[in-house]
Amino acid sequence: MVLGLVSLAPIPARAEITLTFGTYAADKPTQTVRKYRPFLSFLADRLSERLGEKVSIKMTIAKEYEEGIRQLAEGEVDFARFGPASYVMVKDLNPQIRIVAIESKKGKKRFKGVIVVHRDSPVQSLQELAGLTFAFGDELSTIGRYLAQAELLKAGISGADLHSFDYLGRHDLVGVAVGSGKYAAGALKESTYKNLITKGVPIRVLMTFDNVTKPWLASADLDEEIIQAMRDVMLSSQNEEIVRRVSKNGFLASKDADYDLIREAIEQSRGF
Repeated sequence: MVLGLVSLAPIPARAEITLTFGTYAADKPTQTVRKYRPFLSFLADRLSERLGEKVSIKMTIAKEYEEGIRQLAEGEVDFARFGPASYVMVKDLNPQIRIVAIESKKGKKRFKGVIVVHRDSPVQSLQELAGLTFAFGDELSTIGRYLAQAELLKAGISGADLHSFDYLGRHDLVGVAVGSGKYAAGALKESTYKNLITKGVPIRVLMTFDNVTKPWLASADLDEEIIQAMRDVMLSSQNEEIVRRVSKNGFLASKDADYDLIREAIEQSRGF
């Protein structure tokens, strides 16, 4: 009787791909981690299936917008989720940065930023902010700075026309500062405004303006096969509950020209 031979050669270990996801804290860092961690785990699982190799994703959160931009431009992170203005800046620093996908807002690429005042404020127009105080977000924030300043300039209000203004960093800090009466008005994203309203912060919307939804970006060095697999997963998963925690309506394909609106606002804000 001839027995089958059993190979004693070692089974080659399955290759593993480790990716680093980067972003910055536009709101509290703990909220940022809670928001992204489940989706990143989901993305790693789906990428593992598509690439036939184990994929794991680490996460790093920069404290400042500028640091997050540098990390992606220099390849310290493999992919990232940025605000529109940060995308424009990182693209200027490294033209090889690529868009993986753009977040969908009810099937569209636009959503709202808001300028708010205290709930009891007598101010009814941007023009009435002349001589008053204003709270912006981060100095590199799309809504918190560039788009808001562009809107103020359209209304004939420059920095010199305000009594004073400051950059407070996070959107939630802006809303709370206006609600506490420290500033007459401030700029923040609509979703943060709604969250603050549910918490009882006494603010109201003075005006709304358009913003482009956030892009997910790949570093210049990330392998094209991984980028395409990531794009395939994100664009085919609109109905996944775990995806909706990050982008309520899933993702859309995007191109650089989608952000020309932001480039114009950045240029306009130079005159603020």
